[in-house]
Amino acid sequence: MQESEFDPRILDKIHELQEKFKASGQDMLSYLEGLLYADYLTYWEYINLDVLLSLQQPKTSFKDEKIFIIYHQITELYFKLIISEMEQISDKNPIKEDFFIERMERIMMYFDHLISSFAMMWKGMEREQFLKFRMSLLPSSGFQSAQYREIELMATDGFNLVSLQFRNEHDYHSPADDLFEHLYWQKGAIELATGQKTLTLKNFELKYGKKLIELIENYRRKNLWQQYMSIDNQSDKLTEIMRQFDLKANVFWPLAHYKSAVRYLQKDPVDIAATGGTNWQKYLPPRFQKVIFFPELWSEQEKEEWGKGWVVKEIFGED
Repeated sequence: MQESEFDPRILDKIHELQEKFKASGQDMLSYLEGLLYADYLTYWEYINLDVLLSLQQPKTSFKDEKIFIIYHQITELYFKLIISEMEQISDKNPIKEDFFIERMERIMMYFDHLISSFAMMWKGMEREQFLKFRMSLLPSSGFQSAQYREIELMATDGFNLVSLQFRNEHDYHSPADDLFEHLYWQKGAIELATGQKTLTLKNFELKYGKKLIELIENYRRKNLWQQYMSIDNQSDKLTEIMRQFDLKANVFWPLAHYKSAVRYLQKDPVDIAATGGTNWQKYLPPRFQKVIFFPELWSEQEKEEWGKGWVVKEIFGED
C-alpha cells in the first residue's frame, strides 16, 4: 500500500462520520481539526483521579476517620450504579422479562458487594478512634443518604414504606406528600429525649424533601413492582430474584449496619446514640419496621418473621 492510499476501512468510517454530522447539521471538518489538536486521553484524566483522591477531608487527626469517609463514598457510588439499573428497568415500556432479569442481576451483584463491604467498618476501624472522631461529625449521619431513599421509592409502591403503625391507612392513591410524611425512616431520626424531629432529619428534608416527594409521584406507575406486574406470566426465576432483592435491601443491608452499630455503639447498660441522635436500636432491625418491597411475594409467616433468622444467626451466633 502506498503512503498516499487509505485503508478502505478508514474511508468507510469517514463516510459514516460524514453522514452522522450531516444529519445533525454539523461541519465534520471542524470536528476532525479538533481531533488533530486534541491531546491523548489518560487514565487519570478520564476518571478524574486527582479530584477523586482529594475528596477525603477528615475533620479530626484520627487516622481511621479516612476509612470512614472512603467507605461511605464507595457506598454512594454503588447506590448510583443501582439507581442507574433501576432507571433502565422503569423507563422500558413495554419491558421484556429477559431485560428485567439481566438488570436485576446487576443490582443484586451491587448489593452483594455492599453487604460484604460493611466489614470495612466493623473490622477496619478502632472502636476507640471511632467513638472520638464521630463526635466531630454532628449532626450529620448516614441516615441522610438520599440515594438510598431513592432506591426504596423506585422499588415499590410508596405505601409499603409507610411506618408500620400507619401503613393500613395508606394505599396506592394516597397523595405523595402524605406518604412522605409517614415514611418509616422518619421515626429513625426522632430525638430520643423529646420525641421531636432531629436537626439531622430537618436538614435532610430541607435539602431532599421536594425531590423525594416528586420521586414518589413519578414512580407511582413505573417502580419495580409495577414493572414486574406488567409482565404476563412471570417466570419463577424473575419472582425469585425479586424476593432475593427484597431480602438484600430490607434484611441483609440494614442488619449489616446493625451489626456494626452493635460493635461500636452498644454499651451496657445504656446504648450510645448514633450521630445526629438517630434511634438506631429501633430503626435498623427489620423486625421493627417490617419494610417489605413486595409483600405479595411472601407468605404471612415469612412476613411475620421478617429478618428473624438472619438476626439469630449473625447477631447472636445461633443456628
